[in-house]
Amino acid sequence: MNEAVAKMLERYRRETVNDHLQALREILQEVALLGLWRAKFFERAAFYGGTALRILYGLDRFSEDLDFSLMAPDPAFRIDRYMSQLEEEIAAFGFRVHAERIDKSATTDIESAFLKVDTIRELLIIEAGREIVREIPKGRVLKIKLEVDTDPPAGFATQTRYLLQPIPFAVRVYVLPDLFAGKMHALLCRRWKNRVKGRDWYDLVWYAANHPELNLSHLEIRMRQSGHWKGNAPLSTDAFQSALGEAIDAL
Repeated sequence: MNEAVAKMLERYRRETVNDHLQALREILQEVALLGLWRAKFFERAAFYGGTALRILYGLDRFSEDLDFSLMAPDPAFRIDRYMSQLEEEIAAFGFRVHAERIDKSATTDIESAFLKVDTIRELLIIEAGREIVREIPKGRVLKIKLEVDTDPPAGFATQTRYLLQPIPFAVRVYVLPDLFAGKMHALLCRRWKNRVKGRDWYDLVWYAANHPELNLSHLEIRMRQSGHWKGNAPLSTDAFQSALGEAIDAL
């Protein structure tokens, strides 16, 4: 096993199948971030979303996807230019990954790709025991989705934060008030098959406990872009609190 990967595994208590899968996924996520940094991706884009909150700010819940926002709109951006570099970086740590862009089936401002690995092979790489590996169906693929917003709403700020594993490197990430605004936009405006996403409310509690500051103006820009706030009046604190109250009442 790669020495750096072995050090990363020390962070995890690996007892169940899910423990091993989570460790594998999270290590692959961080190695992928390293590959993007080495490819100078963060000169054009910033990390945001739940996985950014977990890796760089300490949110204590699992999150699957790697979400990014370009620093400025670019409808010509394509994520596939980074695929070979991601494959090479991840391979350098002993993993075998296939990276592929997801062809768009409809007009969207999101560029997407999957990182795919053979679950059994990679569990063996991280030295999962036989009793763990035999629980995995042959041919099962572990996927990590990457999404890049190519038409980001304006009014956000970023900062550079550092990861020390697998080697020290820098990641450009949204600042917390703007991450909070993005989460509130999802909570107030997202419809997921008419069901509330529990993770949105969990994250709201985390923000309230750890970082109550919210960039209201960035939330307004997001809501205007998605068509959930119209007219000339700005989004006031009272209007925001009213919308949040309605969302809570609808639970």
